[in-house]
Amino acid sequence: MKKGKRIMQFRCNTKKLAEALSVTGRAVSTKSSMPAMEGILIRTDNNQITLHAYDLELGISTAIDAECQTDGEIVLNAKIFTDMVRKLPGETVEVKSNEKLLTIVTSGAAEFTILGIPALEFPELPVFSDGTSIELPENLLMSMIRQTIFSISTDESNPIHTGILFELQDKVLRLVAVDGFRLAIRKEQVKEEQNTSFVVPGKTLTEIYKLLHPENDDPITINIGKKHLLFETGGYTIISRLLEGQFLDYKSVLSGTKTAEARVNARTLTNSIDRASLLITDRLKSPVRCIFEPDRIRIKCSSSIGKIYDEVNAIFDGEPCEMGFNNRYLIDALKATDCDEIRIQLGGSLSPMKICPPDGDAFIFLVLPVRLNADG
Repeated sequence: MKKGKRIMQFRCNTKKLAEALSVTGRAVSTKSSMPAMEGILIRTDNNQITLHAYDLELGISTAIDAECQTDGEIVLNAKIFTDMVRKLPGETVEVKSNEKLLTIVTSGAAEFTILGIPALEFPELPVFSDGTSIELPENLLMSMIRQTIFSISTDESNPIHTGILFELQDKVLRLVAVDGFRLAIRKEQVKEEQNTSFVVPGKTLTEIYKLLHPENDDPITINIGKKHLLFETGGYTIISRLLEGQFLDYKSVLSGTKTAEARVNARTLTNSIDRASLLITDRLKSPVRCIFEPDRIRIKCSSSIGKIYDEVNAIFDGEPCEMGFNNRYLIDALKATDCDEIRIQLGGSLSPMKICPPDGDAFIFLVLPVRLNADG
């Protein structure tokens, strides 16, 4: 096919096209001075249409079967074309464009006419360079992402922490996320021999996560190049830039002294913090107080709305301690534990709380406390 050929005509299943547009559209730029960046590149070839979206950081591509009368390529505005296809009445849709980029979209009795953009104006997708690869079960990758992504930073002034560190060393894969107030680590044994580390943007991992299935334990491969990552699942290809910079030395953060430990039911504690959160709003911020004592954890919170007192049973060993926490940070960590019982390790009222599984260290969540006033 001649590159940039504008004449294109194909017919395909409406529902499949709508689904493919919806997924690839997640990589479309929403704020660009270039119209082509807000579009999806559609290319017909050998009775398949391929869809590409790319915002210079994240690219998503897929292909679906189609009856292609003419092979060509064009860029159509992603939002307009996706909404159009989603609301078409027929089971099949025909798309036809001419040399002037005028594109007719027909389904049933409905017919739209829109103007396309030359394919040559679409940004070049990055060429993936040779690198290393990591293979692990799909549902395991999904679990590892879910148990760390809540801790990534949204502060663009330090971009490296807006992603998750993948660290492979001595056949152990660790995912690490940190935002300055909390830290999440998830580790798993893998078969890979090589040692490597790289940081994947949170946006990329959010889109990968949406394409994964918790019931599927088939192996999938993450390909890592010098500056990009390539990932394929469910008929979609994701290519993303990797983040550059100095990631936090998380091992030094874990080296604090333990003065006490509690064992508690994760759901019971989560529900208690949830109840205390009813008195906290974006306008009325107040810490949740956790008082660790033998046999129990007492929960207190007060704001101008009111007060709450609650307590949950716990097995406690060590020095009693009172600490205050941001309720949302604490709930996010507790909900990510995925186990009935958890260990909570303490190092004093101003040291981070460490949340771990009942045995081992498959995950470690650190939550920084807030300084409490004397009253409360």
